[in-house]
Amino acid sequence: MEIDVRKVAMLSRIRLTDEEAAEFGPQLSSIIGYVEQLAAINTDGVPPTAHPHDVAMPQRADVVTNSNRRDALQTPAPNTESGLYVVPKVID
Repeated sequence: MEIDVRKVAMLSRIRLTDEEAAEFGPQLSSIIGYVEQLAAINTDGVPPTAHPHDVAMPQRADVVTNSNRRDALQTPAPNTESGLYVVPKVID
């Protein structure tokens, strides 16, 4: 199992010490065992769902509620140009 831990660590770009690899081996085995249990469950006829309950997203009318307020929002800005905020250069 330590080889599997090393392979997963390498694919994840994680450096592991020998102690960490030995510690994570049983944890990885437990995770793989759980995934195998899930794979053994017969899910024929069960539709895929994104949520365990029947939930519908509330719908609202697709209408514009706020008009373009750019001018009002840019009024307090110290410096604007062509609808953009002008700020001091910070990178040379």
